Amino acid sequence: MALSLSLARQTLRAAAVISCTAFAALIPLSASAAPVAMQQTQVPGYYRMAVGDFEVTALYDGYIDLDKKILSGASAEDIQSLLTKMFIDSSNGVQTAVNAYLINTGTNLLLIDTGAAKCFGSTLGMVQSNLKASGYSPEQVDSVLLTHLHPDHACGLLSADGKAAYPNATVYVPQADADFWLSDKAASQAPQASRGMFKMSQQSVAPYIAQQRLKRYSPDSQLFAGVSVIASNGHTPGHSSYLLSSKNQSMLVWGDIVHSYAVQFAKPEVVIEFDTDSAKALEARKKLFAEAARDKLWVAGAHLPFPGIGHVRTEGSGYAWVPVEFGPIRSDR
Repeated sequence: MALSLSLARQTLRAAAVISCTAFAALIPLSASAAPVAMQQTQVPGYYRMAVGDFEVTALYDGYIDLDKKILSGASAEDIQSLLTKMFIDSSNGVQTAVNAYLINTGTNLLLIDTGAAKCFGSTLGMVQSNLKASGYSPEQVDSVLLTHLHPDHACGLLSADGKAAYPNATVYVPQADADFWLSDKAASQAPQASRGMFKMSQQSVAPYIAQQRLKRYSPDSQLFAGVSVIASNGHTPGHSSYLLSSKNQSMLVWGDIVHSYAVQFAKPEVVIEFDTDSAKALEARKKLFAEAARDKLWVAGAHLPFPGIGHVRTEGSGYAWVPVEFGPIRSDR
């Protein structure tokens, strides 16, 4: 019986091979010879989550490659070691995301920062297309809150034809940032290499000023219910973060507190040459790191890997970044 069963199995296997060979012979050569074309487009860059009753939508503007040499406060060897630890190839610059955040409070539709538009090349400028892909339109945005007036946050205020990209929105700018970046005197006294930044910032807000839709606010302002201003100046004179609070949940949208997640969480003392006042920028970063870790805040950062949302935890003498896990919109987390 065992011998017969073994023989039967061999017969079945042989029949299967013959059958498959015969079937393959029936397939036209053209079908097997033509490779399937690769799809070269990425998915739309938006990610949505709930913070209490608020809906937060992260919007990807794109990326820029930053030279690691613009970081200081640690040795070049230590900086490279931290980049290598995160498998980051810095030979052609470190890929750095630019993110914006759309907040639906149920009463207002707020956009925090607007991206770079085309001020810094073709790898940026996708905030509006991703906003539309997420189900909203620029016309629905009633308020734009800028963390600061650097062009990679403000240039997206303009459409391609130089008009207001958010035609129904009032733009809120920190008073100290407006006093600096919108000042002709400050621009004329700035180093020649920095004057282009002033020009781009001023052009970005010009249509809103002309329509009296630019508002300057002080650090202690309460702009909207559930949206508090957190002074975090140093990167720029008026750099500000926004604390979103709904029910028992909070999210800190902190702008440019971090430019290199691989380096600055582990070594908060590392600063970037774009800081107007590096000592104050360092002070603000240490303060917000400590508070975010202590209070287990959700954090959203303009230059953290998209969607730029997660938590900060302590690790040794420094900190570590814990990114959000992709999932459905849940209000119980």
